Amino acid sequence: MLNGWLTDRNNRQRLAQLSPRLTRLALAWCGDKNLADDLTQEALAKALANLHALKRDKALEGWAFSILANCFRDHCRRNKPSDELKEYPDLSLTSPVEHIAQQQTVNHVREAIARLSPDQREVLMLVDLEACSYAEVADILGIPVGTVMSRLSRARQALKQRLQPAINRQAGNRPFMERVK
Repeated sequence: MLNGWLTDRNNRQRLAQLSPRLTRLALAWCGDKNLADDLTQEALAKALANLHALKRDKALEGWAFSILANCFRDHCRRNKPSDELKEYPDLSLTSPVEHIAQQQTVNHVREAIARLSPDQREVLMLVDLEACSYAEVADILGIPVGTVMSRLSRARQALKQRLQPAINRQAGNRPFMERVK
């Protein structure tokens, strides 16, 4: 009895420590800080309420990400997701020209990510932002590993296609090697 109580307490603490990562992932998916906070709270509440259903303590992280993914999907079914992304950089770290260039790059990347399908965005953020393995992503989203790999491949290809014109437009951007005759 005491061992079960300690395990439950330990899992509650681990869930609390996961909160920033869940929020970061939710923000990457939805692009709205307030909504990300709400989704995280909803996921944590569901996880705490169903902590008794967790079969393996080692699976807590993936289980929590899975709950968050389901909360996000439920939200998308109920509402149209917001495309507005906000960032508040520290302007003292760069010159105004550098800041504008960085902000333009950030905006291009965020716009390209926002234009991905929700399925592709989920996989991309779990693999590239949260460094989850393909198998972990498959468990979290409840899809086959092959589907994870194909969605990730299509997402990265779409990002490459969408970002290439922006990269080419940057002033003074020339290829590393040029053919000269």
